[in-house]
Formats: sequence, structure tokens, C-alpha cells
Amino acid sequence: MVKRILVLDDNQDILDIVHETLTYEQFEVKSTSISTDVLPLIESFEPDLVILDYRVAGTNGGEICRNIKVHPRFGNTPVIIFSAYVSNDSELISYGCDAIINKPFDLAELVEKVNNLL
Repeated sequence: MVKRILVLDDNQDILDIVHETLTYEQFEVKSTSISTDVLPLIESFEPDLVILDYRVAGTNGGEICRNIKVHPRFGNTPVIIFSAYVSNDSELISYGCDAIINKPFDLAELVEKVNNLL
């Protein structure tokens, strides 16, 4: 069965590259640039993994991650946060994410972390 991945990033170029890369790797990918869309999309799309940009307009990726991790149905869904702004990974780990990718990132690193968590 094809694994599903939900991606949030407010940078359309990054969103397009991540979407294309993961689709090429045979994942079903749904992307959004709007942070308030993430939880409703999790309910409807039921992803096997979520990738969140930390710095987005509205709710930051860390808070969204925390909301996912306390969700009764999706609390065990792996979450990757990527960010260009955090110098200390423990700040992001405190939100409950399963992995961190620092921007700029290598697409091979992204695919490796996704595969390791799935």
C-alpha cells in the first residue's frame, strides 16, 4: 500500500520540490502552504507521516506538531520539522517531533529520514 505524506511549507518552491521528490519516490503526497489547513487535512487525508516547516504564518510548525502528537487518532504519526532558523535542535524536539531537517537540506537526506520513519 502506498504511504501518504502531508507537507506544510509557506515557500512554494520548497513545497514543489519536496512534493515532486516524494512523489517520485512512490509516496502519495498532499501539500499545503497554509498552517490552518494541516489538522483538517490530517483528518481527511490520514497521512502516514507529516512534514512541517517550523516558520509559517499563523501557527508555527512546532505547535502544529504538538497538536498532532496529542490527537487521539494521529498521535503516533511521525512528524518531521524542517527549519532554517533554529540553532538548537532541542528546541524543536521539545514539540515532540520525530526528526529534524535543517534548511537548506539535501533531498537525499529528506528521502532517507522519511524512509527511516516509515
